[in-house]
Amino acid sequence: MSKFPITINGAELLRAELHRLKTVERPSVIAAIAEARAHGDLSENAEYEAAKDRQGFIEGRIKDVEGKLGNAQIIDPALLDADGRVVFGATVELEDMSDEKTVTYQIVGDDEADLKAGKVSINSPVARALIGKYAGDVAEVHTPGGVREYEVLDVKYI
Repeated sequence: MSKFPITINGAELLRAELHRLKTVERPSVIAAIAEARAHGDLSENAEYEAAKDRQGFIEGRIKDVEGKLGNAQIIDPALLDADGRVVFGATVELEDMSDEKTVTYQIVGDDEADLKAGKVSINSPVARALIGKYAGDVAEVHTPGGVREYEVLDVKYI
């Protein structure tokens, strides 16, 4: 598996999720399985089946998060020196050329993307169109609704 970029904040969120899964979720599901076993016949015990399914999900997620953290290339946007160019981790202020609305996005890894929080995935059409641009450049974003143009107003590394 190759390295993938993630911001420091994204890595911290994954570490927090891993800690919660190992210290809260895993012990909770183990207790639920033990309680369901105490009820007797496991062949028709829905609680036991549900707890086992939940345990499988938790263990799979733990493995997934550990793998992601192990293959992460953690990037601190504040330490970037890209001379005003849009790169991974940059926060970009844009103006939609069609309606002149201003939006601000930070380009982040897939696991940290949250459009409502202004974080777009490096693999999104918007981020792909912005990479390498400078303030004053116009980026064409190919969306399902057609091509949209955004002017890059400002690029920050925060």
